[in-house]
Amino acid sequence: MENEFNLPATEVIIPEGLDLITLGAGCFWCVEAVFQRLNGVEKVVSGYSGGFVENPTYNAICTGTTGHAEVIQVYYDPAVLSLPELLEVFWATHDPTTLNRQGGDVGPQYRSAVFFHTPEQEKLARTLKEQLNESGVFDSPIVTEITHFTNFYPAENYHQDYYNQNGTQPYCQFVVKPKVDKLKKYFSEKLKN
Repeated sequence: MENEFNLPATEVIIPEGLDLITLGAGCFWCVEAVFQRLNGVEKVVSGYSGGFVENPTYNAICTGTTGHAEVIQVYYDPAVLSLPELLEVFWATHDPTTLNRQGGDVGPQYRSAVFFHTPEQEKLARTLKEQLNESGVFDSPIVTEITHFTNFYPAENYHQDYYNQNGTQPYCQFVVKPKVDKLKKYFSEKLKN
């Protein structure tokens, strides 16, 4: 199977007992750091989805011309962390109302996106997005893209586990850490011990 850009679809192997969802919420260093801390999340891989270039590099992604979003793939145990809980954390830990940006990170590679793997994920993501828009939780409408997953390219090794390896760097202190702190403040009951 290929996507609309004629790229080969990524074969996804999900370990027994786990589910997988692919999420974009700005810089993948931030998103990875948040989801790694959730109880029930077994593995997080940073990478690129939603574009039209096969095997993109970080340098190519940064130009904003490949169509990809910086994303994470979250392998989680639905018996411990449900998809509604996971998506609640997703929408609460980034600004889903800004198109193609998160804070100072600007470009289509930083867009808010849910790349769903199943019809159930799509239905839930769309329903929750609609409920959040109707609730008025956010001052502006949610612009999160909800689209079918077709491909994923893991980011270079130095991007994996970035915050845990480089937490003292300025970007990590000023951009990633506040998101992790927000997670700890609002979702402390969902964190790993």
